[in-house]
Amino acid sequence: MGDQHRLTQLFTNLLENTLKYTDGPGSLNINMQGIDNEIIVSFADSAPGVDEETLDKIFDRFYRVELSRSREMGGAGLGLSICSEIVDAHSGSIKAKRSSIGGLEIVIIFNKAES
Repeated sequence: MGDQHRLTQLFTNLLENTLKYTDGPGSLNINMQGIDNEIIVSFADSAPGVDEETLDKIFDRFYRVELSRSREMGGAGLGLSICSEIVDAHSGSIKAKRSSIGGLEIVIIFNKAES
């Protein structure tokens, strides 16, 4: 159960981030699995990545990584903050970590709706 419009916005923001900040020809692995009462969705892209000390800041409003993932056509630093708010509104959690393919991995965990 969820807000279709906001979930579409969440996944669109994550896809746009990959397009904007992944070196070409890049890769994106999207995975979804249900484990117990949770749905886990991950978006893992290829290089460049984000420094370990930056990972916990990327969901802050207006925060922009200025080094490895910055581009001339960068945004305002709101995309991942909006993603975090959407996930929070759905009683989920979101985190960032280094991806196994050299970039950034965003992991989202939602609770399954009771039927």
